[in-house]
Amino acid sequence: MFNWFAALSSTERGTFWACFTGWALDAMDVQIYALVMPTLIAAWGLSKGQAGTLGTVALLMSAFGGWIAGVLADRIGRVRVLQLTILWFALFTGLSGLTSSYDQLLLTRSLQGLGFGGEWAAGATLMAEVIKPHLRGRVVGCVQSGWSVGYGAAAIIFTIVFSLVPPTEAWRLMFFLGIIPAIAVLFIRRSLRDSAIFEEAKTQARSEFTIGTIFQPPLLGKTATASLLAAGALGGNYTILTWLPTFLRQVRHLSVLHTGGYLGVNIFGSFCGYVLSAHLSDALGRRPTFAIMAICAGVTVAVYTMLPITPTETLLLGFLLGFFQSGIVAGMGAAFAELFPTQVRGNGQGFSYNAGRGIGAAMPALVGYMGALLPLGSSIGLFAIFSYAIVLLATALLPETRGKELLSYD
Repeated sequence: MFNWFAALSSTERGTFWACFTGWALDAMDVQIYALVMPTLIAAWGLSKGQAGTLGTVALLMSAFGGWIAGVLADRIGRVRVLQLTILWFALFTGLSGLTSSYDQLLLTRSLQGLGFGGEWAAGATLMAEVIKPHLRGRVVGCVQSGWSVGYGAAAIIFTIVFSLVPPTEAWRLMFFLGIIPAIAVLFIRRSLRDSAIFEEAKTQARSEFTIGTIFQPPLLGKTATASLLAAGALGGNYTILTWLPTFLRQVRHLSVLHTGGYLGVNIFGSFCGYVLSAHLSDALGRRPTFAIMAICAGVTVAVYTMLPITPTETLLLGFLLGFFQSGIVAGMGAAFAELFPTQVRGNGQGFSYNAGRGIGAAMPALVGYMGALLPLGSSIGLFAIFSYAIVLLATALLPETRGKELLSYD
């Protein structure tokens, strides 16, 4: 199953690890907030709506950051943008630990989001261009499994820090620790280079390629469909990622230690979902894999959040919940790259993924506000199921691109 890694060249492997570690760092820093959210709700007296907004604002700003980074990646190079985004992201993660009010944290989370969006836009484009076409789905999807590794690291740090340090200081320490891995990522990326296909495309005239090219035929339909797919996949994903720790603490009444254990099972399922779905994307095709994962995710989240299940069932279903929600996301990097030509690939991927992210980012906040009217579990379930229905609609409109050669305009 993993023979593909041996088939990679040294350049492909170096790119894989550089993007994998960067994506893991993004996940760790983003999920720190979800883990400390119950503490901030108690310490600052935040409403569920405010807590959800703090989760949404970083995702919403990442939509702008991702598109800007995608455009810049087409102009100044994928690698340079990757270096800049990791520095930006780490800086504002650390500054979040110095905040003392809702408004201050809202500002640092907003600025943090700009770097978060840029990391994926540049990294996914670079990976898709460097990797061989017949391996693209599984390799790019496995890079995205770095999210589970980063989330797992955050959960481990959360369990240790909150077990040793009073909650009033522990949440600050969590944000500070988010800075450290950025140094390692920058070291790993020191020898990274842009792809040959991008360097070749730079020699062609650019006057005909503008920011608006992706909104004109023949690319307009692809841009709209990809954005719709991203909105559904990420809306469901962010709903669960943002609210699951609070759901386990407040609805299932788990302790900090037990919450960490349950999240560990969910995160392991997420990692497996990324990897297996990435392989299915190459074996079955992009569209069938999206459809299978979306249907299974909708059923699983409905049972998990809306039915009176036992603690053991909650633990086991947490694995499937992580598996299917991440399985949808795994195929998007390769599929989106295959929709756009080289000269506007960063722009097209950056906009589509992050426009979807901007729409999907509303889901955590809506869950919070709806939580005032419905039980939290029902609110989470309804918005997640709605998101996965959107995935099925977009999949029906999406062209199949498995194994497609990445091309430039003539």
